[in-house]
Amino acid sequence: MEFTAPNAQKLNFDRKNYSDETLLQLYESLLVPRRIEEKMLILLRQGRISKWFSGWGQEAISIGAVNALASDEFILPMHRNLGIFTGRGMPLERLFSQFQGTALGFTKGRDRSFHFGSIEHHVVGMISHLGPQLAIADGIGLAHKLSKEKKVTLVFSGDGASSEGDFHEGLNVAAVWRLPVIFVVEHNGYGLSTPSQEQFAFQYFTEKGPGYGMEAVRIQGNNVLEVYDTILRLAEDLRENPRPVLVEAITFRMRGHEEASGTKYVPKFMMEEWGQLDPVDRYEEYLFSIGVLNQELKEKLDAKVKIQINEALEIAFAEEAVEAQVEKELGDVYAPWKQKVQQPGSTQTDKRFIDAISEGLRQSMEKYPNLVLMGQDIGDYGGVFKITDGFKAQFGGDRVRNTPLCESAIIGAGLGLSIAGYKAMVEMQFADFVSVGFNQIVNNLAKIHYRWGQHADVVIRMPTGAGTAAGPFHSQSNEAWFFHTPGLKIVYPSNPHDAKGLLNAALEDPNPYLYFEHKLLYRSISGPVPDSYYTMEIGKAALVSTGTQVSIITYGMGVHWASKAVKELGISADILDLRTLLPWDKEAVAETVKKTGKIIFLHEDTLTGGIGAEICAWIAEHCFSDLDAPIFREGSLDTPVPFAPSLEKQFLPEARFVEKLKELIAY
Repeated sequence: MEFTAPNAQKLNFDRKNYSDETLLQLYESLLVPRRIEEKMLILLRQGRISKWFSGWGQEAISIGAVNALASDEFILPMHRNLGIFTGRGMPLERLFSQFQGTALGFTKGRDRSFHFGSIEHHVVGMISHLGPQLAIADGIGLAHKLSKEKKVTLVFSGDGASSEGDFHEGLNVAAVWRLPVIFVVEHNGYGLSTPSQEQFAFQYFTEKGPGYGMEAVRIQGNNVLEVYDTILRLAEDLRENPRPVLVEAITFRMRGHEEASGTKYVPKFMMEEWGQLDPVDRYEEYLFSIGVLNQELKEKLDAKVKIQINEALEIAFAEEAVEAQVEKELGDVYAPWKQKVQQPGSTQTDKRFIDAISEGLRQSMEKYPNLVLMGQDIGDYGGVFKITDGFKAQFGGDRVRNTPLCESAIIGAGLGLSIAGYKAMVEMQFADFVSVGFNQIVNNLAKIHYRWGQHADVVIRMPTGAGTAAGPFHSQSNEAWFFHTPGLKIVYPSNPHDAKGLLNAALEDPNPYLYFEHKLLYRSISGPVPDSYYTMEIGKAALVSTGTQVSIITYGMGVHWASKAVKELGISADILDLRTLLPWDKEAVAETVKKTGKIIFLHEDTLTGGIGAEICAWIAEHCFSDLDAPIFREGSLDTPVPFAPSLEKQFLPEARFVEKLKELIAY
C-alpha cells in the first residue's frame, strides 16, 4: 500500500459560512510558521542554528487545529507543529531562544527544539520518545471531565509514532473512560525514512478507530479550511458529549526528518505530486480567486510577518550564552516545596503495616478532594492486597478508578492530572510491573520540572520484595532502578508508623514519588500508629536502635533482619533506617559512621549496583578518617528472584548478613 498524493491537483476549499476575517486570520497564521521555516533553513546553512525539524508542507494541520480550539484548551504538539506554538501567541524571541538553547527560551537552555511546554499558553510539549504524550492528554481530559469543565484536549501523533505501545494505551484509556480528547494523527507517509507500508499493515487510521470503540475521521491535512472546520465542529460536540475522536490528517513531509537526514529515500514523483498541494500556496490562490486577498494585502501581511520574525531573531541572537550555575541547576530539579511536618494527635492504635497504609491513603483522600487514585482492580475489588477496600463506596468511582492493564498510560494520565491541577496516586499491582511504565517515570515525571518548570504531583505505590515464594516477576526489589534518576523522590518505610506518615507526606509534596511497601510486612508486623492525619519529614533517617560496636545502615525488610541479628548475637549496634532513599540523609549516615567506625550496609535488592554501593562509596569519600574497618555490604544474590522457597531463602541476604556482621565485629 504505497502512500500517494490525492488525484486532484487542487485542494477543494469550502469556506462555508466563515467570514473574510476568519479566512484572512487563517492565512496570516499559516504565513508565520512558513516564513519561520524559510528563515531557519537559511540560518541552518549559515551555521547559526544547530538543528531543525521541519514541518514544511504540514502547516495547515497545526494552524487549523490551533485556531479551532479555545485558547484555554490544552494542545500537545510534536516536532512538526511549529504552528501550534506560534498560533498560541508565544513570543517569537522566546521561541528562537529556545531553538538556540539560551536562557530566554522556555527551558533555559536545558532542552531544545519543541521539547517544552507552557501552561500560560496551554501547550504541553513532547519528549523524544513521541508516544507518551497521548497518555498525558488523557489525564488532562480526565481532569476536565472530573471538574465538569466543557473543554477538549487535542494531542498529536505521527504515523510512525503510532507503532509504539503508548499509542494503543492512550487511545484505549480514552475510549474506556470516554475522555474529551481529539487524537490527531499526522499521516505523512514516513517515520523518519521508513515508509508507511513498513510501519503498519493497513492503509488508513480510520480503520483503527472502530476497534477502540471511537469515531474516526479522515481529512485532507493540507487544506487548512477542512482542518479548521472539522476540529471546530468536533470540539463543539465533545464539549457537550465527552468522548474521544481519532482524526487522521493526510499530508506529506516535504523536508527531511530533520534537515541533516535529507529526503533521498523519497521517490521524486511523490515530492512533485505533493508539492502541487502545498498548503500555503494553494490556500493563497484560493483567497485570491474569491477576492478575499489581493496583491497589496498579501505583500502587507507578508511584510508584517517578516518584520516580526526578524525583530525577534535580533533579540534572540543578541542574548548571551547560558551562564552555568551549579546551585541553579540543582535547585530546579524539584518543584519548590518546603515541608511543614504535621504532628499527630494524642490517640494511637496498634495497626498492621497494611492498615496503616490504607488509613493514610484514606485520610489523604479526605484532606485533598483533588486526589485521584488509579490502578488495576483498586475499585470494587479493593486492590489485590485490599488496601483500597471500601474506597470506591466512600469516594466514588471518579476518584477511585479501575484502570485497564496499561501502566505507561496510567502513569502518563497521572502527569496529565497534575498539569490540570489534580493530585494522582497510581498503584502498581506489583512493583515488578513498573518496568512497563519506566519511560513515563524517568523521562516525563522526573525531568519535567527541570526542563520547563512543570511539577508532577504523582505518587506511585510499589508493593515490593520477596519472601513469599512468588518468583521472578512478583518479588523484585527494583528501587535502585530509580535511585539514579534526578527529579524523583523515593521512600521505603519499615514499620506501620512510618508507612502512614511518609505516605501522607509524599501525597502532600507536588513532586513525583515512588513509595515502596514490602508485601511481606503487610500482615506480619503491627505497631502503634496515631489515629489522626500526620506527616513525617522527608529525607530524614531514624535510629531504630543505638549501640557502640557497629553501624548497620539499611531500610525496609533489612531493618527487621538487622534487629533480629543484633538481638541473637547480643551485640551493641546502631541500626539506621534510611526511610527516604532519595534524597537520603547524609548527616545521619555521617554521624553513625563517626560514632562506631564500623559500617555494614544491608539491602534486599541484589548486591551489584544497589543503593548500598552508592552510599558506601560516599562514606569512603567523605568519612574515611572515621573508619576503623573496611566498609561491608550485603544484598541478595546477583540472580533473578527464584521461585522455590529453598532457592529464595538462599537468594535473600539474611543468613550471609549475619556472617558478615560477625566478621565486621571481629575485625
